[in-house]
Amino acid sequence: MTQHRTQVAIIGAGPSGLLLGQLLHKAGIDNIILERQTGDYVLGRIRAGILEQVTVDLMREAGVGERLDAEGIVHHSIELVFGGQRHPIDVTGLTGGKVVTAYGQTEVTRDLMDARAAAGLPTVYEAENVQLHDFDGDKPRITYTQGGQTHTLNCDFIAGCDGYHGVARATVKDRVTEYEKVYPFGWLGVLSETPPVSPHAIVYGNSPRGFSLCSMRSMTRSRYYVQVPLTDKVEEWSDERFWDELKRRVDPELAARIVTGPSIEKSIAPLRSFVAEPLRFGRLFLAGDAGHIVPPTGAKGLNLAATDVKYLSTALVEYFQDKSSQGIDTYSERSLKRIWKAERFSWWLTTLMHRFPDSEGIGQKLQEAELEYLVNSKALSTSLAENYVGLPL
Repeated sequence: MTQHRTQVAIIGAGPSGLLLGQLLHKAGIDNIILERQTGDYVLGRIRAGILEQVTVDLMREAGVGERLDAEGIVHHSIELVFGGQRHPIDVTGLTGGKVVTAYGQTEVTRDLMDARAAAGLPTVYEAENVQLHDFDGDKPRITYTQGGQTHTLNCDFIAGCDGYHGVARATVKDRVTEYEKVYPFGWLGVLSETPPVSPHAIVYGNSPRGFSLCSMRSMTRSRYYVQVPLTDKVEEWSDERFWDELKRRVDPELAARIVTGPSIEKSIAPLRSFVAEPLRFGRLFLAGDAGHIVPPTGAKGLNLAATDVKYLSTALVEYFQDKSSQGIDTYSERSLKRIWKAERFSWWLTTLMHRFPDSEGIGQKLQEAELEYLVNSKALSTSLAENYVGLPL
């Protein structure tokens, strides 16, 4: 068995694990990342694309903001479509100048991977049979196999950034309280090499046929979604059927501007809300999807993970540099306060914009009334805008 030693062992080479590793490296703290998949597999995940300012600032702090600053598309507003009409929400004006930035999660991951490789920092891909040990004491360790050889990684702390299905959450599953809401529909998403229909705003649609979303990854790559039953299969949706359905769910003027093209990725994702409490177990911490999942409606998933990383990286730097444990002692409480606010916002926006089994009759009338109130009330529009750009840390 081969022995290794590091200060912080990070499980998961997705955006949260890579960002944590980069921030710790900048502070002079050793770290090793273990990832069960290959690097190409991690890069192949098609996920979020809207970054709050906190995430943009963290990328810059980590020294990987150059391409983001050059290629990211700043959004100043969102648009709501209902009743066949589009209603803009001036996000920047309502929040005192705040914005969000369109920049794909794949690109975030690529930038962080490249920076880690350039710095010569160790990432162990295809780590199998990962097991966590002794994290309730002061000498935690991880055992794993790679290429048929067994390894032990001794460390001071373990950061579980390996998602909902990862080993970190599974290891403490009997010690957490889990809160979950599963929604009765999914999102059929299409990625296409086409210019976005609205290059500086995301368009949310509420129609009798269901929810729709017009988003983007760049000025030449678009991401679109329509609400579908969980029983639908991707194979049932040709590109032609998708584009036709999307156009039926937005206003006529916008529909006429949608540039269609072959899909380069198509998938159906279920929607759910999930939170695990607490997020700290001795010297093991959960961050990102290992501790919480939000419906994608509010664009909070990646940004919540980045906030976890900010709190955790700051806490670990305080521990190693200032010999203070205050940050790690309050990590779970601080993170969960922000997580629940984001969960509430994502639940509210999901409830407002989607068709539910009870959307006929009174359910639909109540949705319509709230949408009318939202676009005509500065107070409620401001609340939407404030939550959308991210509440203060």
